[in-house]
Amino acid sequence: MLTVHFAVRTYLPRPKLNAPCARGPVSVRSTLLAVSCLGAAGELVRMEDAVLEMARLGLSVDAATGDAFVRAYAAAGTIPQMEAAYRRHKKTGLLITRGAIRAVASAYISQQKSLQRAFLEMVAAGFRPDLTTFNIRAAAFSKMCMFWDLHLSADHMRRDGVAPDLVTHGCFVDAYLERRLARNLTFAFDRLDGNAEPVVATDAIVFEAFGKGVFHASSEVLLEATAGKRRWTYYKLLGVYLRKQHRRNQVFWNY
Repeated sequence: MLTVHFAVRTYLPRPKLNAPCARGPVSVRSTLLAVSCLGAAGELVRMEDAVLEMARLGLSVDAATGDAFVRAYAAAGTIPQMEAAYRRHKKTGLLITRGAIRAVASAYISQQKSLQRAFLEMVAAGFRPDLTTFNIRAAAFSKMCMFWDLHLSADHMRRDGVAPDLVTHGCFVDAYLERRLARNLTFAFDRLDGNAEPVVATDAIVFEAFGKGVFHASSEVLLEATAGKRRWTYYKLLGVYLRKQHRRNQVFWNY
């Protein structure tokens, strides 16, 4: 906390980051530290000013600073602001850590009551989440068994023309089976794209943060084992998976 206060106090009085002072010009390292610490302190406007000043000076944001930028908006910003920050960071091609992904997911959960309004605001502003962003949200909702939010997310994807992948379908399967609602999965798959050929198009960072879902992992093993021998759809994968679960339950109760 002392570091945060020091960085904020050091940065704020100086409108120009390269202005000389008793200790000499501000270094790249101290500039990046200022961005990170301002974000940690919830000073989002001043953090943005620091980033703009960095751009003016020709300084590049590194992975750690970009990560702190996303975390700051996840902790203190709105959902649209956080998603915009995540998208900006992703466009740089820099590493996004598991911690940042978890922070984004936590923000979705903590602010889930306002997601519909936030999404409409994002659409009005011209923002369009990509598949990875949708699946970060879906993974968070799946773990919390937030069925309404899962279906709302699927509606948003369909409205934006974003095709769900194996990760998306897996989020639904895992949540429904967690609550023993397997018979309702056909309804869920109808709202997704159950007859499509399975693909994984989500950024691998999501798996690193959350791990692969049970249906996702099981289906990948099956797809690899039967590569080129059979045409699969999400519905067919679901059928095989549910039969396996049924046999496993029978063995458990017989034992």
